Amino acid sequence: MPPLLEKHLRKDLLRFLTCGSVDDGKSTLIGRLLYDAGLVPDDQLATLKADQLKRGLAEPDLSLLLDGLQAEREQGITIDVAYRYFSTEQRKFIVADTPGHEQYTANMVTGASHCQLALLLVDARKGVLSQTRRHLAVVRLLGLQHVAVVVNKLDLLDYHQETYRQLEEQIQALGQQLGLKELHCFPISAVTGANVVHRSIHTEWYEGPTLLSWLEEVEIQTSIEGEPLRFPVQFVSRPHQDFRGYMGTVTAGQISFGDEVLLLPSQADNRIKQIVGVHGEQPSAERGEAVTIVLEKETDLSRGEVLVLKKEEPMIVTDQFEANLVWFGDQPLRPGKRYELRLGTVAVPATIKRLLHRLEIQSMQELPSPQLERNDLGRCELALEKAIPCDRYEDLPATGSFILVDRVTDNTIAAGMITATASRQVVWHQGRVDKAIRSQLKGQTPKVLWFTGLSGSGKSTLANALEQRLVELGYHTYLLDGDNVRHGLNRDLGFQEEDRAENIRRVGEVSKLMLEAGLIVLVSFISPFRSERQQVRELLDPREFIEVFVDTPIEVCEERDPKGLYKLAREGKLPNFTGISSPYEPPDHPELVLNTHQNSQEENLKHLLNALRLS
Repeated sequence: MPPLLEKHLRKDLLRFLTCGSVDDGKSTLIGRLLYDAGLVPDDQLATLKADQLKRGLAEPDLSLLLDGLQAEREQGITIDVAYRYFSTEQRKFIVADTPGHEQYTANMVTGASHCQLALLLVDARKGVLSQTRRHLAVVRLLGLQHVAVVVNKLDLLDYHQETYRQLEEQIQALGQQLGLKELHCFPISAVTGANVVHRSIHTEWYEGPTLLSWLEEVEIQTSIEGEPLRFPVQFVSRPHQDFRGYMGTVTAGQISFGDEVLLLPSQADNRIKQIVGVHGEQPSAERGEAVTIVLEKETDLSRGEVLVLKKEEPMIVTDQFEANLVWFGDQPLRPGKRYELRLGTVAVPATIKRLLHRLEIQSMQELPSPQLERNDLGRCELALEKAIPCDRYEDLPATGSFILVDRVTDNTIAAGMITATASRQVVWHQGRVDKAIRSQLKGQTPKVLWFTGLSGSGKSTLANALEQRLVELGYHTYLLDGDNVRHGLNRDLGFQEEDRAENIRRVGEVSKLMLEAGLIVLVSFISPFRSERQQVRELLDPREFIEVFVDTPIEVCEERDPKGLYKLAREGKLPNFTGISSPYEPPDHPELVLNTHQNSQEENLKHLLNALRLS
């Protein structure tokens, strides 16, 4: 191997990101670093010079080396994360240039999740802003090893030493408050290049290194020594009947031929029979390698399960934990609402049980709060539908971080870092008498009929009539009515959106228990949101859930108005009233649509009995 190539391959790799507020000069800084270090290819230099001539600039616009999207060039802002690879004599680098606008905080989190170090820019004229504080807090939550705060645009203040010292003191105090252990400050000008690659004669009072020399020399922990194995299964490979392999990427540690392993969450033990990489069979694999694992014993292993070494401390398998969240959703976080949690290769329904606190960005204090708004940071308790293997984020980020996805839109609405896990699993107790036995004893097939519609649509009237008819026919039933449930089980809940979501969640769980008892369960609730009704549907077997949409026009409901609620809502005396001040989302594909203002009750009962296959 040629000496120069061998030296290049031996160089370690540093991944870092740039972040900060709008117009702090992030793209210009990296462009200056590449330009002054002689790392810009000739074709890009030619493009820069052509742009300089076209726009009549005294100097080339170095931000164009990073702002690659047409919209970014037109608006002069960074929108998406721009990745750039470069290499010096000492080290290889991948830089993620992230947006400064608050609305693109999600992009910044995405970039930071793959980095070891952050460059946070501060405009010397503006000082520490809210977005500066937010990015420092995100960097702390993501556990980046080092933070370099770059005080930029000092040339516009004549490189004033006292201004820089005051900012440095403020930044260091903020870092200590957040618990950042490695925080370094640099006085620079990205436009002139002061202290980026070369030292500046204008800052003789600064005795520290240039930014590039510090980046080349800063120590980053990359060793896998002592790191426990984590191998999440991504895909089961069966090219023929004599081969079963488990494909995935080693996210932590290393694995070797003959290792004894545990399969999580089942806790079954096994042994590594074969490791197959891109070039064929190999004796071992380590963090970052994509391989196929073959086990000695036949086992039922699927996507989302994790292999760990039997001799090492196992992962925690739990269905509940606390986590720090960065909230991206357009709608606020609502405790009680169900989302999809994705951690590694596993996806599982999850509910935010409780919001513990929100981080107030200005004071950096953790304050009680009923919800998180877009770009807020906070801590919450989550409950999962089933137990999964995971780690605390500070122990192993790869298996301690997750995203939350809206189950209706499939949009990512939060990034999470696990801070604490439950020490005890709550396991469903399966008794000897099950649903099948109870159903056989009652001589019926248990079902849940979920009546949804506006107030005054006729839901409760129909549900009551159906229950009476079923009892006359000798069936065992129970009717859950919205008003009745709020007298007891849900008396602690109000009518805010998050309370209504929790109301439906609880009723869904009660319905499931009654279904287990072998009953035909009639549920009469407005239940205005599709996502909440979908959550209940997913609790049950598809054949056990019948969604009944009582489709009555709001004008008819208002004419009936048996409780005088519409009148109060129109007068502004009844907030959050469905159909007036709060939306109702009709079902997309209900099993049954009924009409109570044109069809007779007997006709509707016939349709309901048909749906139950009892007519």
